Amino acid sequence: MTTALVILAAGKGTRMNSDLPKVLHPIGQAPMLAHALRAGQNLEPERTVVVAGHGADEVSRVLADLDEDAQIVLQTEQLGTAHAVAQARTALDGFSGDVIVLYGDTPFIQPQTLEAMLAARAGADVVVLGFNAADPARYGRLVTKGDELLKIVEYKDASDEERTISLCNSGLVCCNKDTLFDLIDAVGNDNAAGEYYLTDIVEIARNKGLTATAVTCDEAETLGINSRAELARAEAIFQARARQQLMEDGVTLVAPETVHLSLDTVIGRDTVIEPNVVFGPGVTVESGAQIRAFSHLEGCHVSRGAVVGPYARLRPGTELSEDTKIGNFVEIKNAVIAEGAKVNHLSYIGDASIGAHSNIGAGTITCNYDGVMKHHTAIGQNVFIGSNTMLVAPVSVGDNAMTGSGSVITTDVEPGALALARGQQTNKPGAAIRLFELLKAKKKQNDKGKS
Repeated sequence: MTTALVILAAGKGTRMNSDLPKVLHPIGQAPMLAHALRAGQNLEPERTVVVAGHGADEVSRVLADLDEDAQIVLQTEQLGTAHAVAQARTALDGFSGDVIVLYGDTPFIQPQTLEAMLAARAGADVVVLGFNAADPARYGRLVTKGDELLKIVEYKDASDEERTISLCNSGLVCCNKDTLFDLIDAVGNDNAAGEYYLTDIVEIARNKGLTATAVTCDEAETLGINSRAELARAEAIFQARARQQLMEDGVTLVAPETVHLSLDTVIGRDTVIEPNVVFGPGVTVESGAQIRAFSHLEGCHVSRGAVVGPYARLRPGTELSEDTKIGNFVEIKNAVIAEGAKVNHLSYIGDASIGAHSNIGAGTITCNYDGVMKHHTAIGQNVFIGSNTMLVAPVSVGDNAMTGSGSVITTDVEPGALALARGQQTNKPGAAIRLFELLKAKKKQNDKGKS
């Protein structure tokens, strides 16, 4: 049976107090919407439809990067969840199969939970995801009889007896597409909020002689985000789960609670991550690497046996080959560092390539920007770059060459050459003593004038 996803992402999120659409607020440095998409994409859906409203243009731009095949539709008026799902009708024309309705602000739903909902469809026309709440509070309640789901009642419309039920509604629904829209057409808004509730389709289905059931999951999966405080709690939950998974996969985290990961972080087994390391989006670290304390990585690839840090920054486009060493207070951007090369101290390497086993001295800078355009620096194999060398791009240094410390290299250096580009040193005997005496006398005169 083929599957389609409908992800509801139209809410303004008033309690977030933000110009950014709620579903674009990040968890693990990825929009909440990305988490919902990832869970659904494990089902290999034939179609994915995102229903947007507030900030739809921004949501559309982000969605294009997350899933280029997903369609976006607009809910221009927020008239309830059934009304929101109805906006996906045209986008699902020609599709025949089951639809799963997800929420863009519910980031922790697991793929296996969605698979369980699909499996339950074999025995019921409508499947709803529920959870047993520790504190049911104001959740909608699932009214059941055995395995049958009789109806869903919103808290504000529930009787006192119904409010004692602890089985609560997550909002997720799985149903055949044609059946789903037939049921939605019958939904009214005669309720306390005057909205068209998707939850009403259960009772409507039963009145039509159809069957409904509930699948349950852990309450933590159903956490919805409606405020900054809830966003912070969700971030903590995500980080704890991601760290635990890495350790189970054979990664050593010396101080797990200090390491911050992104949704797409990939780290191989037997890698050691020291305290206070931040992984931004787009980082892959192969097995057996070492990321030392207080380093920040984003958009980069670190190969087996590499050592990074402490206090290193790897920016997007950085490619570290095997057994490279990037040391303290080094920044690398859009550069390829070949096998065994070292950039150990206080250097900036941007828009560059460094050949195998080359050594970059402390304080080296590739001067890659002329104020308008970026330019490339190419350093060959077995090159020694002396400390405090400025490499003014575009420039190349050939294999087995060397630059003298303090040089400003503005033209290409041929293989095997020594490049010296600094002013001639002049020593003046006794001049330092005379200068100090002159300065001290001037200071004494100035101090006397102030008294």
